[in-house]
Amino acid sequence: MIITKRHLSRRTVLKGLGVTAALPFLDAMTPAATALQKTAAKGRVRFVAIEMVHGAAGSCAYGLQNNLWSPAATGKNFDLTPTSLAPLEPLRDYLTIVSNTDVRMAEAFTTPEIGGDHFRASSVFLTQAHPKQTMGSDLYVGTSFDQVCAREFGQDTAIPSMQLSIETVDHSGGCEYNYSCAYTDAISWASPSEPLPMLRDPRAVFDTLFGAGATPEDRARRRREDKSVLDTIVASIDRMKRQLGAADRARLADYLEDVREIERRIQNVEATNRSGETRAMPNAPAGVPDSYEEHVKLMFDLQSVAMASDITRVFAFKLSRDVSTNGLCSASAGAKPAPCTAKSSPPNSRSRVAARSAIC
Repeated sequence: MIITKRHLSRRTVLKGLGVTAALPFLDAMTPAATALQKTAAKGRVRFVAIEMVHGAAGSCAYGLQNNLWSPAATGKNFDLTPTSLAPLEPLRDYLTIVSNTDVRMAEAFTTPEIGGDHFRASSVFLTQAHPKQTMGSDLYVGTSFDQVCAREFGQDTAIPSMQLSIETVDHSGGCEYNYSCAYTDAISWASPSEPLPMLRDPRAVFDTLFGAGATPEDRARRRREDKSVLDTIVASIDRMKRQLGAADRARLADYLEDVREIERRIQNVEATNRSGETRAMPNAPAGVPDSYEEHVKLMFDLQSVAMASDITRVFAFKLSRDVSTNGLCSASAGAKPAPCTAKSSPPNSRSRVAARSAIC
């Protein structure tokens, strides 16, 4: 390979029966005697925007005074030890913390807009534009930053960008204070008048990333047979391994195991939700876990493998609705989950993430 400069294309994929599995970067994808900037080893810009409505515990005056989320010192010598950001200490050389920001464009500009801050905030998050007050189809706010990134460096990937959410969202109809629900639920805007839909179901995300089955019938049959998407590309994997060195074989094996483990977790969620047991969220898709924490972890892991294989470089991720009133109960240890009415919000409700009051 060193003499002939033969190498694997960065876009090499493994295919079989409607499945397309993109590969992570491998040493074999770098041609010999070629400048690094002209190879697949060249660094790639990636962007992930995560919206946590109402902030987090401690993101208030008390938190600011006690440096719960922002270090006391500015500049390069900031100390993360006393803050909630302490787990990021190993990555401090790659970390920039921006403090003392506001969301001015979500505030009321005119008297009729007073009280509608929460119904504007999500649309302002990545657009930093003030939304037009309307409950009709004449939406207008701005193009979101993730879509600017998608146009700038997302066109080189199979999927320019992806939009994910944890709660169900509604881009039609009106919400409150004469604002369309699109403003409340959408954080990604292709244009000032075009909100982008978001995927809530981890299964839908997985199938989108890995082309898991040429048709819905193929996908349904594979799930009934409890097969992994990787089972359909075993021959391709074996052929690929014969072209790789030891380090690349180990890297490929780790990546494929990550994919298989994520799929296994989704299959377990679907099996549980179809077992006939009472669900905390009976109207949610079978691939959506009743556990908020499990749901979030699955979505983050899906983003990780998508980035590793360069399927996409841009994500917008909404952790909850800003004005959520879902009273969806999760079960306590050893107890069956019980559905709640939309007006009730028990202490263990999934909607606690979008609690109307600030938690300090």
